Amino acid sequence: MIAITPDAWVLWHWGPFPVNATIAFTWLVMALLVVLSWLVTRRLTDGPEPSRWQHVLEVLVTGIRDQIAQVSRQDPGAYLPFVGTLFLFIAASNLLAVVPGFRPPTGSLSTTTALALCVLVAVPVFGVAQQGALGYLRHYLRPTPLMLPFNLIGEISRTVALAVRLYGNIMSGTVLAGILLSLVPFFFPVVMQLLGLLTGMIQAYIFAVLAMVYIASAASAASAASGGASRGGSGSAGSREREANDRGR
Repeated sequence: MIAITPDAWVLWHWGPFPVNATIAFTWLVMALLVVLSWLVTRRLTDGPEPSRWQHVLEVLVTGIRDQIAQVSRQDPGAYLPFVGTLFLFIAASNLLAVVPGFRPPTGSLSTTTALALCVLVAVPVFGVAQQGALGYLRHYLRPTPLMLPFNLIGEISRTVALAVRLYGNIMSGTVLAGILLSLVPFFFPVVMQLLGLLTGMIQAYIFAVLAMVYIASAASAASAASGGASRGGSGSAGSREREANDRGR
């Protein structure tokens, strides 16, 4: 029988609380990222001969920074820690799916919902930091105060879509690999694992890009509206979201 979600796989009980695979593997991924970060960054140097791992780190950070700048068209410095952490956690979780016995926590709706809630909180935080509280809250009343409930529903619905998209893609890949493993136990599961790795990396990229689009659109909404460029600003954010959605399909 195939377990659709790692939530159903209880590893042990900590007192009255069951510790399932989602919780255990989430902490495992976080611990791996912390240890790897410490190992790579403890000997950073600006000398002429940086280590091989420092090269890898610089390429990774530069790539994420360039993607943020390209998507947001703003200084990426403020967004890099949050968006980079989202991408690295999702990418590491999905890549570790090739390890036997490991179940990616991104295949759990609770994990993807938690990640989407982080984005939901980050959007107003970055928006307020960029525009001030009144400037940010004012964009919920545009183009008319009658749009307030629709703007709030839109804010919540895109958070739900963000969570369900990542969960659906990772869960479906895991279930499909399990079905093929039971039917054809040698060739197809290997192919599906390789496709799963590719899908996992694409979904990590899409999640980070969509999070950046939401944050960037919130941070630039007021200035675009006050400068008479509201239509162009929101349009560019919408087009970037549609482009990211198209890449995820």
